Parts: sequence; structure tokens; C-alpha cells
Amino acid sequence: MLTRTLLILALVLQGLAVAAPASAQSDPAPPAGYYVFQKVVYQNSGGLPDDRTYFLRLLRNVGAHVTATGGDVEIRVVSFAGGVKAFQMARTDPELAQAIDAARAKHVRFLICRNTLKAMNITAADLYDVSEADVVPSGVAELARLQGLGFVYIHP
Repeated sequence: MLTRTLLILALVLQGLAVAAPASAQSDPAPPAGYYVFQKVVYQNSGGLPDDRTYFLRLLRNVGAHVTATGGDVEIRVVSFAGGVKAFQMARTDPELAQAIDAARAKHVRFLICRNTLKAMNITAADLYDVSEADVVPSGVAELARLQGLGFVYIHP
């Protein structure tokens, strides 16, 4: 008897799933200009084909993200390993410096890994527009901490 009841219940549920309207089965894209406030952390650990090219591409993604959400977003970029090199290069590379400044103008916050600074034997003063307030103890630990606070993780 129990088996028969379960079989009937399964068939009824299957029929409901098939009969459900398409809108209930998928999550359509929101209308243009509609986004719920987002908290996002981007990982910048360098990349191919080279750290400079990778970082410029990451900053274009961040800029597009801010534009798509109408600025209704809080973005942090955590840089460690090869990602820190971009801030060294920006000291003498006007294009990189301008891209960093443009992101900051959109309220993007850059965080730098202290472990990487120690490994590279440099300080925040050796990087473009980075202060001690921008330095976190560990880039990887900061990614985990921010995710625990509800930030969505993106590694482009």
C-alpha cells in the first residue's frame, strides 16, 4: 500500500513539474537597469599572457560590472602573488595608473597581500598609490574573510 501511494505521489509531482510554466523553471535575466545591491571580491593573482595585460583586462571587467549594476555594487580587488606586480608597474606605466585611478573613482577598493610584499621584499610605498591601510595580512585569507561576509568571489 505504501509503495502504491509513493508511486502515485511521484507521478503527481512529475506531472506538476511538466505542467509548470517556463518562467517558473528558469531565472530570466533582470530587466535593464535592475540589479539588487551586490558585494563582490575579485582575485588578482596575475595571469597570462602577462601580468600587465591580465590586470588591464580585470579592470575592464570591474568597470563593466560597475556600469552594468548602475554603481549599485561594492567591489574589492584582492591582489597577491603576480597581481602585486601590476601596482609596481603602474608607477612608471601611465596606462596602468590611469586604469587604477578610474576604478578607484568608481569606488573600487584595492587590497594588497602583506605576505606577498614580504616575499618580494617591498613595501606599500613601492607600489602605485597604495598605503598601509590597503595592506591585508594575507590575500588568500582576505578572500575567504570577504566571502564569509557575503561577498561573491570572482576570478576572471
